[in-house]
Amino acid sequence: MERARPSVALSGLAVLVAVVVLGSGAPPATPEVLAATASPGSAATAIPGPASTTTPGPPATLAPDEGGSTAYTPHSLGRRPIPAANPAPDPESLTGYVWPVPNARLTQFYGPSELGTGFVDGQRFHDGIDLASWCGGPVRAAHDGFVLAVGREYDQWIGWRGDLSAYTRRLTEKHRWSALPIVIVIDDRNGYRSVYAHFLRTRVQAGDVVRAGQVIGAEGATGYATGCHLHYTIFSPLDRGVIGVEPTYADRLLLPHSMTARIDPIRVLPPLEEGGIRLLP
Repeated sequence: MERARPSVALSGLAVLVAVVVLGSGAPPATPEVLAATASPGSAATAIPGPASTTTPGPPATLAPDEGGSTAYTPHSLGRRPIPAANPAPDPESLTGYVWPVPNARLTQFYGPSELGTGFVDGQRFHDGIDLASWCGGPVRAAHDGFVLAVGREYDQWIGWRGDLSAYTRRLTEKHRWSALPIVIVIDDRNGYRSVYAHFLRTRVQAGDVVRAGQVIGAEGATGYATGCHLHYTIFSPLDRGVIGVEPTYADRLLLPHSMTARIDPIRVLPPLEEGGIRLLP
């Protein structure tokens, strides 16, 4: 299927994954945008005890993305790196996903949204889905995989197309790392990566192998968030689609001008009713 190429401008990116999709399969439906607020009251169990919120360095068998052009797969998973010339796997062929926050409220869809920080053809856009249960509620791995990053130093794993050294140096010089969300990035072992954001605390570290449904952290509101929730998105480093970043914004933060495209997580997750997912009234 030929991919559409709308013009894209991005502003207000809170250095999270709040991005715009460009050329990643068929355009999504445009559901009514729902307010992104957390809601208390869930059958989920809180995560007791302290857990890591730091960012260990990546394991020696891994290398960070260089322009988003290569998918690095750990040798411990028994798979070789996929050549960059290969196309991204068809999202419709992906299996094995579970809801990362079961019995939650879906507070914001992927797609056009006045709450999104990006723009596609003049419309604001939200690059993933937001799920809310309650502050401290468990967040689970959506798929089997290998943990690439945990904490606030995750940008090298989320598909930026370009050099991040000036951007990270700026964060260090201005002491701004603590303003970023706590994020987990997992290689799903199928050509895609899952990105989970806004954790209160985490229970895994870079290099861990996780299974679908395993608790990886606690729902929080770190970074730019109006309340406790999980922002979840998925992308393939092999996707040839790109995300454009508004040039003046990118220049001000010393960011690259593009990223790898995202897909709608609803395309790979089970039906809403199977996860006990409710829409925010």
